[in-house]
Amino acid sequence: MKRRIVSSLSLLVAAARLSSAQAPPLVDHHQHLFSPAIASLIRLPEINAADLIARLDSAGIRRAVVLSMAYQYGSPSRTVEDEYAKVRAENDWTAAQVAAHPDRLVGFCGVNPLKPYALEEIARCAKDPHLRTGLKLHFGNSDVQLDVPAQVAQLKRVFAAANARHMAIVVHMRANYGRNRPYGATEARVFLEQVMPSAPDVVVQVAHLAGSGGGADAPADSALEYLAHAMHEHAPGTRNLWFDVTAVANYVESPVRARQIVARMRDIGVDRLLFGSDGTAGGNLSPKDAWTAFCRLPLTRKELDRVAANVAPYLR
Repeated sequence: MKRRIVSSLSLLVAAARLSSAQAPPLVDHHQHLFSPAIASLIRLPEINAADLIARLDSAGIRRAVVLSMAYQYGSPSRTVEDEYAKVRAENDWTAAQVAAHPDRLVGFCGVNPLKPYALEEIARCAKDPHLRTGLKLHFGNSDVQLDVPAQVAQLKRVFAAANARHMAIVVHMRANYGRNRPYGATEARVFLEQVMPSAPDVVVQVAHLAGSGGGADAPADSALEYLAHAMHEHAPGTRNLWFDVTAVANYVESPVRARQIVARMRDIGVDRLLFGSDGTAGGNLSPKDAWTAFCRLPLTRKELDRVAANVAPYLR
């Protein structure tokens, strides 16, 4: 046991030395800003574009993708007066923040895909030069259930609407924790076989390696295993599928877990992995610290270089 502990510590020390010399990522593909209104709603500190730029500069990262938090107003866990007006206002605030740093930031529109106004908001965002690049969907926050046919049908309409407007899609697939919604390989299969065909021409970026970026999560592991295998086999629906590694390495509890994450990433293919660090609030690491944590995974220097250099097609 003592020999095993010493070995693990040696690996961590070696990884720390490697990360210190590792070039930073070109892009942080998963960031959030918190307007005063959203910060009050979710009880987290405000984060504006100037704050984010300072954190990117500290990490040596040139650009970031800002995913609007507007979907928070559509969460079924809360009742919001004038909900759609607040969704529009949050998306517009995000667009204005991004517009102040157009060479550094790219904005994505946010919306609960199950809401009656979802298609209207997608169409509106597609006309805004600072939101038209993409769409952020959060299945957990919006309580999307991939085992409910009516919801899958609505998701297909939303994906088709984004595809028609050449908007990439970033999707937080992990189903709602609090309501214990079904999630795993079955739901990942529904997503790949039924939803993905509605967006054949745009990048779909699965956030947090199909989880939430936290520690051990058996349902998320099951979903990721299915998707990683599909990627490895070049299955239908995977041609434009990418994965961001946002926060997946922040709190790795053991070397065994670290090796499991790396094995899944290799099945996906490191050329389809995008670095992200998430909004620096609620226990999330800064971009600089998130990259350092990622570099502690047992990846080769060549693999780390590849992830650092990867830029999503929607930014090229």
